[in-house]
Amino acid sequence: MNMDDLRRRGLVLLGCGKMGSAMLAGWLKGGLPAQSVWVIDPHPSDWLTDQGVHLNADLPKDPAIVLVAVKPQMMAEALPVLKGFGGGGTLFLSVAAGTAIRFYEEVLGAETPIIRAMPNTPAAIARGITAICGNVQATGAHLDLAEALLSAVGQVVRLQGEHQMDAVTAVSGSGPAYVFHLIEAMAAAGVAEGLPEDLALQLATATVAGAGALAEEAAEDPAQLRVNVTSPGGTTAAALAVLMDEEAGFPPLLKRAVHAAAERGRELGK
Repeated sequence: MNMDDLRRRGLVLLGCGKMGSAMLAGWLKGGLPAQSVWVIDPHPSDWLTDQGVHLNADLPKDPAIVLVAVKPQMMAEALPVLKGFGGGGTLFLSVAAGTAIRFYEEVLGAETPIIRAMPNTPAAIARGITAICGNVQATGAHLDLAEALLSAVGQVVRLQGEHQMDAVTAVSGSGPAYVFHLIEAMAAAGVAEGLPEDLALQLATATVAGAGALAEEAAEDPAQLRVNVTSPGGTTAAALAVLMDEEAGFPPLLKRAVHAAAERGRELGK
């Protein structure tokens, strides 16, 4: 199965909210014909209706792929509509958070190739990172196709297995919220030191965004980049003495936070 196969047989997108729309925009920009895409969405946006895709229309008989992008709480209602595509010929790719592969196998049949993916919200600006893993029916060609599609919204990594998905969710899936809160906290700290709110927020936002971009682009690892900024006995060193405290600093705090997220993921997956 490849992109030519996808263009010929078609892609069905179940759900076209923020994540679905970001992916669809990337595919269309990358050259996937709108006429090769069927979208099922009960409340389509104005943007979606203008894209030229098949919208809430009769589906193709044998689509190459069904991409599931509905909210997890809508899954039980939405997925059975596509049960007829289960059984082997169509790849199911899910970006629905917290929904295990076994759920899809129960609804669609164990012979169905299924890939589970965990993207994150920077996918909306094509700066996401998505982790993927498949069931025993998902072949290397299936994974290649999933990676090609998901690359439209950012980086893609492959997991050893689904057992790693709760940890991925806790680091990169939920992680943007940790960074947004860091920006909030940095800005509030700046206000406490005498800066106006709008200036403190601009400084904090640009600093976090710039540092993240530098971490991706630089040859050095984050530890070395940190050292590069830190003059002995200077202002950065004074701050890092607080942030790197082994009992009350970032390391134990983030370890607890990520563990809490991973544990909650395991509970929701049961």
